[in-house]
Amino acid sequence: MIRASLRTKKIADESLTAGANGEDDSPRVLVFHPELKRADQAGSWRDASSRLEEAVSLTGALDFDVVGADVVPIAKTRPATLFGTGVVERLGNQVKAEDADIVMINGQLSPIQQRNLEREWKCKVIDRTGLILEIFADRARTREGRLQVQLALLSYQKSRLVRTWTHLERQRGGRGFLAGPGERQIEIDRRLIGDKLAKLRRELEEVKRTRELHREARRRVPYPIVALVGYTNAGKSTLFNQLTVSDVFAEDMLFATLDPTMRGLELPSGRKVILSDTVGFVSDLPHDLVAAFRATLEEVLEADLIVHVRDASSHEAEAQKLDVLEVLKALGLQKAIDGEELVEALNKCDQLEGEDLTAVQEYSSRNANTIAISAIKGTNCDALLALIEDRLTEDMPIFEVLVPYSDGKALARLYEQGEVLKRLDGEDGISVQVRIDDSRVGRFEDWCAKSGFDPHLV
Repeated sequence: MIRASLRTKKIADESLTAGANGEDDSPRVLVFHPELKRADQAGSWRDASSRLEEAVSLTGALDFDVVGADVVPIAKTRPATLFGTGVVERLGNQVKAEDADIVMINGQLSPIQQRNLEREWKCKVIDRTGLILEIFADRARTREGRLQVQLALLSYQKSRLVRTWTHLERQRGGRGFLAGPGERQIEIDRRLIGDKLAKLRRELEEVKRTRELHREARRRVPYPIVALVGYTNAGKSTLFNQLTVSDVFAEDMLFATLDPTMRGLELPSGRKVILSDTVGFVSDLPHDLVAAFRATLEEVLEADLIVHVRDASSHEAEAQKLDVLEVLKALGLQKAIDGEELVEALNKCDQLEGEDLTAVQEYSSRNANTIAISAIKGTNCDALLALIEDRLTEDMPIFEVLVPYSDGKALARLYEQGEVLKRLDGEDGISVQVRIDDSRVGRFEDWCAKSGFDPHLV
């Protein structure tokens, strides 16, 4: 089915489904993963077959009919076509034999490479960035999400007008040769895209200001913010629903959730926090997309604690972890990664058995900030909440206050203001140890002074 986002593009190149047999038929897609024959290439911690498998999953996320997928070894990249002449011809024969409508290259193509391959293979060619942008365009639901996707799409398209309107390249203005060259169609396209980009950036600035107002309101409450991050399809939304008893869309597919969602969450002690479900990460996440979703990702920057949800059942779990940490580092969260502000939730343990399950359990037992869970079954979710609370409260000050037996109102107020950890009834009164949020320490000390209490730090 032709995607709405593709139908509405006015400046983009021809539709991804050009050449499809019928309007209701899914486009036939071939997926090729170019593998450089070098050990030091970026992303070398992933093997080629796993990267190809992920590319097929990404392509399937748009309900395309994947008719073939191959790893294509290359000694070096060619500026004109990425592949060598012989490889281009061999792959072209495969495209023809499979009657493919689209070829997806699991890598980054320059505009020239994309144009030349389309000419050689007589079909639409897209790269990894283009495919991910299309998935995001298809899944965005909120106004903010659609604005962010449009910004990323237009930024991507702006450099890919090399093959558009070439029949008007010699257009001239004025009569005969009296006037200089008129504005070429490609220049008009670039100007229109530039105008649209400027408009989208202004609208996103409004979104950013609105989000900042929401954050200011949350700071005044204030409730700690816990952000769920992780590789796409790791189970963040499923865990979010399990913890908050919500119905956020969760499905076994890549990028099922794009728009951030926030819900209140009560921890075991009764302390309230805000839980945030964010967009999933993926390896080689397009730079334009990261930049466009900056307003959304800033929710992670504001978080008091980050919960990294990992798919423990995936054989690519470690590689996915590295990809997520790379994105977090790019957002400036190196301090959170190195410190105690990152909790690991090893999800999908219900899909493990035998030695694999034992290995995950041993790993979590050796690491204080790690816990093995099953979000879909709720296994160990209570322990995860306890771990979250421990990390949020470990640096909070603990005060000891002596309350007279006759002042029941003050005793009730202590329970309201913080978390009572210990209560000891003595001869002179009730000795209470209470943990106070950092943001409430000032008000607590003022209340103690007015009430005639002398609190001591424990």
